[in-house]
Amino acid sequence: MKEADRFGYEAVAFDNLSLGHSWAVPRRSLIKGDLAREADILKALRKVKPLAVMHFASHAAVGESVANPQKYYRENLTNAMNLFSAMLKTKVDYFIFSSTCATYGEPRLMPIPEEHPQNPVNPYGDSKLMIERILTWYGQAYGLKSTFLRYFNAAGADASGTIGEVHEPEAHLIPLVLDAALGRRKEITVFGTDYPTPDGTCVRDYIHVTDLAVSHYLALKFMIEKGMGDHFNLGTGRGYSVKEVIAETQRVTGRIIPVNFGTRRPGDPPELVGKTDKAQNLLGWKAEHSSLENILKTAWNWHKNWFGKTPRAGKTASKRKSRGS
Repeated sequence: MKEADRFGYEAVAFDNLSLGHSWAVPRRSLIKGDLAREADILKALRKVKPLAVMHFASHAAVGESVANPQKYYRENLTNAMNLFSAMLKTKVDYFIFSSTCATYGEPRLMPIPEEHPQNPVNPYGDSKLMIERILTWYGQAYGLKSTFLRYFNAAGADASGTIGEVHEPEAHLIPLVLDAALGRRKEITVFGTDYPTPDGTCVRDYIHVTDLAVSHYLALKFMIEKGMGDHFNLGTGRGYSVKEVIAETQRVTGRIIPVNFGTRRPGDPPELVGKTDKAQNLLGWKAEHSSLENILKTAWNWHKNWFGKTPRAGKTASKRKSRGS
């Protein structure tokens, strides 16, 4: 990130576009490259000369990570090491890491505080925890200042309806439920109804992407002012079950959503809800846009704009003029 935009910085994206979309980024702000090639990273860092790097690139499907751990350790962990090496060579001092509540594993406390033991129950969470540990040692050895932002469930879309989720294949609950509401899939499958939760389905803490974006700016501001990094949960402290999300989606969209009840998936804890006092107190951050209703309204607005105009929209997405992420 360099100086500019409404927060005072200009963001430049570095992406191999294997899962991302070039139309989601202003052309002048995109550098195409691959974290698997350190030479690509070095070239980009030397061109941009950034104040800080924010790392969002990872595979993030829990079930897939259990079925194919090699992919997650190779592409999440090894590629991150290439980035750290390039940062040290180009003397970039500030780093913000998109981590996850999956590093905590099966919660012992609810809501989960940052000091909770980290015992991941899937390779996705484990790969993220390994990076946190590496960065801690790099801070001691090389002075690299890092902040870990442990997301709970990122969801929603830009209020304008021009930026939202486009994944092929899609693995996140809310866009999958909206797909069913839009008729792009015949039903939504609920994985497990026998969890020790009030209605038997998994409970998750959902946070709007707009609130996440603000948190990254505040984390960078904190590091520059304090001369140190830290770690923060990003959630709302309020969880919703899968059944509650489906019911609220039906209310917001006015559509009937067919449901199929399946068995549990491996690696899914029953409940993940975050304690967020630390981010509020130290960063001055607050989840202002993260009511479930607002998350669903903004996501539905985006979903209709992007997927609702042509049949088989997922097959033609790369040809559309709208933007997504």
